Amino acid sequence: MEYTVKALAELAGVTPRTLRWYDRMGLLKPLRTTEAGYRLYGPPQLDRLQDILFYRELGLDLASIRTILDDPAFDRQAALQSHLAELKARRVRLDALILTVQRTIDDAKGGTKMTDHEKFEAFKRNAVAANEAAYGAEIRQKYGDAEVDRANACVLALTQEEYAQWKSLGDALLQALSAAVKAGADPAGPEGQRIAALHRRWLSYSWEAYTPQAHAGLAELYVADPRFTAYYDREVPGCAAFLRDAVRVYTKA
Repeated sequence: MEYTVKALAELAGVTPRTLRWYDRMGLLKPLRTTEAGYRLYGPPQLDRLQDILFYRELGLDLASIRTILDDPAFDRQAALQSHLAELKARRVRLDALILTVQRTIDDAKGGTKMTDHEKFEAFKRNAVAANEAAYGAEIRQKYGDAEVDRANACVLALTQEEYAQWKSLGDALLQALSAAVKAGADPAGPEGQRIAALHRRWLSYSWEAYTPQAHAGLAELYVADPRFTAYYDREVPGCAAFLRDAVRVYTKA
């Protein structure tokens, strides 16, 4: 079955303008165009649009999605399995947050009291689960299951104060990266090296032991994997590459 722009937009819950934009940027080309100039989409285009919308739900920008889908090595079945794992992980995280909110309301009303640990346990578990769902396969392949499991255990063992510090450092890192890239700073310069040191401090909360080689390897992954790149570049393009280059100098990789 073939669909016009209007019909496909209604089917997929997007606007016709979105489909035309995807066509112009080469992300989703129609199966064919009629003599009257109408775009028509067939089954392969429907599958690709579904893939696009899956990746949009995961927060990837359109350029990264196009890179992934146009890669000759792209495996749709594997991608769908990854999407399923991420959605299941999100459901677990949401259930944990709902339970925490319910228990907090009960606590505030004078019911069962929550310990300080219980108040923040869901947030730490969600941070670990989100990272595992998004990047677990790649990180485990690069560093091994034992190292990743130790890193997850470190995060779960953080105290309330340590967890707050870890999150604050992560926010400060993103802000510093954006400012440095906007200012055209040199990754090898003072600000670039301050950011690399800040990144090392942030890693110390989830790493049992630090090595320059592991630090440099992780920074390389930020550029090699489009999902990492999308995370660091979501505000200002070029942040992932800046961090990679700064860490290279910092670790003399």
